[in-house]
Amino acid sequence: MPNFKALTLAAAATFAGGAMLMGSPALADHHGHKQAAAAPTIVTAAQGTGVHNTLVAAVVAADLAETLSSPGPFTVFAPTDTAFAKLPEGTVSTLLKPENKGTLTTILTYHAVQGKVSAADLTQLIQKHSGSATITTIAGETLTARISGDMIVITDAAGGTAAVTQADVNVSNGVIHVTDGVFLPG
Repeated sequence: MPNFKALTLAAAATFAGGAMLMGSPALADHHGHKQAAAAPTIVTAAQGTGVHNTLVAAVVAADLAETLSSPGPFTVFAPTDTAFAKLPEGTVSTLLKPENKGTLTTILTYHAVQGKVSAADLTQLIQKHSGSATITTIAGETLTARISGDMIVITDAAGGTAAVTQADVNVSNGVIHVTDGVFLPG
């Protein structure tokens, strides 16, 4: 079984500054009392990475920010700006236009799963199903997860693959797995 512990710790340390996600409470002095800061939501965590600007812009354009800030829980496979840059030129700017909101929403909800699915949960599911697990997304379409080396690799309906480069970024309303590709529904 792959060792996701190092990947998980690296994700927590780099995704949102590490302090809140690695268990060291961020403290605020409020009226003389020290309180732990609230953990970020999926949206606020993505806003703070510096590598998910395109994803955040897309979530806002699709009017999904409120949903992805709600209690959930959700599992989000979050493509980086570099992942979006791999799409054909003009794709992102076209998707961000108001007239393409429906298509954009479908693509974004294809990156989300209801419930909290950790890398360990996903690995167990892959092993249980002889090396390949099907995941049903909020969009109602499926992704296929496999293990390649020490990484989880996801294949979309169009046959494209993306690796989970940072796993188990725990947030208040679920978990984020950072990917190096954008999933496209069938």
